Amino acid sequence: MKEQNFYSVNLKMMQKRPERSNKFTFGKILFVCGSYGMAGASYLAALAAYRTGAGLCELYIPEENRTILQTLLPEAVVKTYTDNVTELSSLIEKSDAIVVGCGLGKSRTSLELVKMVLRESNVPTVVDADALNLISEHETLKKHLKGKIITPHFAEMARLIGKEIGEISGNTKATCVEFAKKHGCICVLKDHNTVVSDGSAVYINESGNSAMAKAGSGDLLAGVVGALVARRDAPLSPLDAAALGVYIHGLAGDAARDRLGEFSVLARDIADSITRVMKNI
Repeated sequence: MKEQNFYSVNLKMMQKRPERSNKFTFGKILFVCGSYGMAGASYLAALAAYRTGAGLCELYIPEENRTILQTLLPEAVVKTYTDNVTELSSLIEKSDAIVVGCGLGKSRTSLELVKMVLRESNVPTVVDADALNLISEHETLKKHLKGKIITPHFAEMARLIGKEIGEISGNTKATCVEFAKKHGCICVLKDHNTVVSDGSAVYINESGNSAMAKAGSGDLLAGVVGALVARRDAPLSPLDAAALGVYIHGLAGDAARDRLGEFSVLARDIADSITRVMKNI
């Protein structure tokens, strides 16, 4: 492999918010996330997006998650489904960005949701967690990854490419670059030094710490990236949004660790610390 084009990001990539604006100026994000027992994934992803500056978060969730999410995050617009998910098409059309997969599960309905998002989305789309697991089980869906942002950890990437985790952890950069190049997507391969690539340029993150190794941290990252790529007034490219999102996510984790110590940080503490990072921009 030829030496890759390494590049850096900094917080100055974020444009100042214009004074004359409204919630749609900063993006409407559709979250196709959550399942029975996994309402927290939707909550954390949307909370992180709001903390990062998103204007409106719309949650498309199973009916049984409605009460808890409207209680936890009253700022979100909630739409629900049972088995009939036909409303999703119209929601996709009206969104500036989409986050799919966080806590979604692997049911037949979940598969239908992932198929619809991958096939119908014409806006920046973050594909995470169970959406990736479903793609790994349905190979033909990979053809719809072009232009999408995927955010796998090692186990999810291992399932996507049919390799052992050890093979990936020992060759993180090459694995990330090769997958992104093959499928025309932005790959965010999560690790202690997360690698981001579009198949050519490569970013290796140095923010973050072991306190972030907690359930829900990945959901936060999906929401942060979704917020960055959704802005109508000053949208970032998918590659820039992914790399900057990883950096901000790590900085928030560092702030949470400094405040609470490396053992006691929860995902929602990282979400709250996003405010400190964004305040400094």
